[in-house]
Amino acid sequence: MSDTSKSAFDPNPPRRNFYGRRHGKTLRQSQKGYLSEDLGDLRPRGITVQDNPDRSPIDPAAIFGDDRPIWLEVGFGGGEHMVHMAARYPEIGIIGCEPFINGVAMLLGKIRAAGVENVSVHPGDARDLLDVLPARSIERAFLMYPDPWPKARHHRRRFVTPEHLIPLARAMRPGGIFRVATDIPDYVRQTLEEVPPAGFDLLSETAEPWDDWISTRYEQKALREARVPHYVTFRRQERAD
Repeated sequence: MSDTSKSAFDPNPPRRNFYGRRHGKTLRQSQKGYLSEDLGDLRPRGITVQDNPDRSPIDPAAIFGDDRPIWLEVGFGGGEHMVHMAARYPEIGIIGCEPFINGVAMLLGKIRAAGVENVSVHPGDARDLLDVLPARSIERAFLMYPDPWPKARHHRRRFVTPEHLIPLARAMRPGGIFRVATDIPDYVRQTLEEVPPAGFDLLSETAEPWDDWISTRYEQKALREARVPHYVTFRRQERAD
């Protein structure tokens, strides 16, 4: 019989590989200022092993000070979409995850310019946040133009794999919406294959953007290079897990 009372924390956890860049070009002084002055107040507590060694579930309500609906953006890039959604839906709280520090700095600048206050920023791997989010705590999730990892041997690094999708499904409320935008046909293929078995129903796959969409710099690059955007929408299945 398994011991279901055992803590989820493993004192000797397997090493979690991270692929991709954490740093890019040298930051401008203004961006360094955003990181030093703004990031601390926007970081959710209890995400890293250092400040939550037992990997105890965090309280999402404590992030925004109330029980508002929580949305999640995985890999927010330069932050255009995240800030846009925060401004358009001030009644929600949106948490963004992004390990690329240059993207974090860009987001912080956009947050200042827009004056939005319903945002929280985890400058690291989304898996660390998914580890400690309570079950059924996220109402909407976004994966906007993720790293395509085009080589076949690298497809396992994509977000749309069970390693990421199963924790995401656990954290999402039944009926919650998961949106994926990409310009890579093979990423669409893998998304359609991998997401439903993790506990989601496909609602739509189309070349027409959502009504509340804002075109990001990654999408503009794709359009300039004659690649066709795809917008895929899933709903977290209602069944209890």
